[in-house]
Amino acid sequence: MKVVICDDQDIVRDGLELLLKLESDIEIVGIASDGAEAVEMALLENPDLILMDLKMPIMNGVEATRQIKTKFPRIKVLVLTTYGTDDWVLDAIRAGASGYLLKDAPREEVLKAIRGTAEGKTYIDPSVAGKLMHEISGNKKKPSDIITSKLTQRENEVLILLAKGMINDEISKRLFLSEGTVRNHISSIITKLGVSDRTQLVIMAIQHGLGEQ
Repeated sequence: MKVVICDDQDIVRDGLELLLKLESDIEIVGIASDGAEAVEMALLENPDLILMDLKMPIMNGVEATRQIKTKFPRIKVLVLTTYGTDDWVLDAIRAGASGYLLKDAPREEVLKAIRGTAEGKTYIDPSVAGKLMHEISGNKKKPSDIITSKLTQRENEVLILLAKGMINDEISKRLFLSEGTVRNHISSIITKLGVSDRTQLVIMAIQHGLGEQ
């Protein structure tokens, strides 16, 4: 797994670098101190994942994420933030980030977030997930049939469970489907609704009130 670390604080960059160098399945291919450098690293190194700080000089993490996901949609972005109440987090998710992680998260949680995000999962730091979901649900765009009418009955069932926060394994057990079938349904839903990834799909579903069904 090729990773770029982007943060304007030396101590954070150095700490993450030391942590990740201990992992045999992770290769650090670039270190950036601002968003503009991260965009350049994305072009030069084609990483699998970028750990992205939010508030940085020259170019902030939200704009860098937006540019990277527009130019290189395959690259995953995991946002690093100091405060769980940071209002920039939701903007970063909307820009295409696959999730966010607090900088003081335990070592095991950092590695779990990185590996999960690289595999295509959505990661939201457990300590502040509730606030993010509250902010998203506070901007609902009803009626829900704007999106549900485009999907099959089974796809709607999968989407509702996604909006409730379930992962693929939980959805497969609830609907008596294989995990492969669940993944195929999610890919189909993403295509039909014109969103970029699973994170954006979940946000859309919550905004339309599907998590309450």
